[in-house]
Amino acid sequence: MTTYFGAITDDFTGATDLAGLLARSGVPVSLRIGIPDASDETAALEVVALKIRTAPVEEATREALAALEWLRGAGAQRYFWKYCSTFDSTPRGNIGPVAEALMAALGTDQTIYCPAFPENGRTIFMGNLFVGEQPLAESSMRDHPLTPMRDSNLMRLLAPQVRRPVGLANRLTVAGGEHRLAERFAQMKREGIAHVVVDAVANDDLRVIARTCRDMPLLTGGSAVAMALPDIWSDAGLVSRAPTAAAKGAEAGPAIILSGSCSAMTFRQVSSYLADGHPAFRLDLFTLAAHGFEEVLGWLSRQSREATPIIYATAMPEEVKATQDKLGVEQAGAIVEAALAACAQRARDMGYRRFVIAGGETSGAVAQALRITRLDIGIEVAPGVPWCFADTDGHRVAITLKSGNFGGERFFADALEVLDT
Repeated sequence: MTTYFGAITDDFTGATDLAGLLARSGVPVSLRIGIPDASDETAALEVVALKIRTAPVEEATREALAALEWLRGAGAQRYFWKYCSTFDSTPRGNIGPVAEALMAALGTDQTIYCPAFPENGRTIFMGNLFVGEQPLAESSMRDHPLTPMRDSNLMRLLAPQVRRPVGLANRLTVAGGEHRLAERFAQMKREGIAHVVVDAVANDDLRVIARTCRDMPLLTGGSAVAMALPDIWSDAGLVSRAPTAAAKGAEAGPAIILSGSCSAMTFRQVSSYLADGHPAFRLDLFTLAAHGFEEVLGWLSRQSREATPIIYATAMPEEVKATQDKLGVEQAGAIVEAALAACAQRARDMGYRRFVIAGGETSGAVAQALRITRLDIGIEVAPGVPWCFADTDGHRVAITLKSGNFGGERFFADALEVLDT
């Protein structure tokens, strides 16, 4: 099948989020973990998951351009740079630098930035990003351990990351419809504005934006702004809906939960799961740094296959900061990722076949450790969080990769119930 749309994502949870929303259209979607080695059979909509959200800018840009070249080779005509709906980044990037590199490679002089996801409480008004009713900088994202967000204004966040001017298409413009929004883009292009933040407070706004921008070579944003594109292109005869073969299910086997996210929502989700009395092991980073992973791996080996254990590093912000102050931010993150990746490998080898993973960096580390290269998209547990099916070391497993802030408080139990129905 000829590929029409190619997306590049900065982490693995974002990739499953995007693929799940695109799949709602009925247009075939393929999700790749990392850049494929060869151009095998492709789908109309291809998503390439990279682990570059917190990578050095030069590395992130290089990997994104390599993904772009693979997507071009697959025949893609339209491209999407997907990042988190809370605009997770540092003052250097990687959102802006990657966007500018992709723009240069595609020869386009304007793109949009729209991380809104109203179904999950992410909205943009007058250029300011809200998480629920709180401005981004007043939400729990203020204390994110890797990308603390201390400003809610997307123009101010983006401007230091890019070389060309940043502008705004505000909610009043979007509410005026496609023609008015297109006029605003054209006006800003005449003024030399290359990077346009676009307001959106509801799904209707996202549909206006998608219809207006459907022919732009490159769009950027959260997954929700891309959700309407397959239907638009299908109606125009550019892509075709096709009966989707049921994703091949996982082998029989127990489930395990691995949580490295320290978001406020994941903390509540872990607390809810612990309250139900499930077997649990909390990772101590200082023990891991001094003695390695044998304690947790030994604990896992002793667990009954009748229960669903959770292994977690999730903690309150003050605990996370105290640990980072002693170990360093990068070292602390690397220890958690390595430990949970080792647990995933051990669990697979023990016969576990259902994996619930919380946290973008954790999801990337686990998927890479299991050598997963392609995911089939299954049923959604929550908006933007589908169950997926993959092959690892000759086994078929079910895996859900959850962004830290997504899902309700009983997400872990809900995920397992959904898969069993």
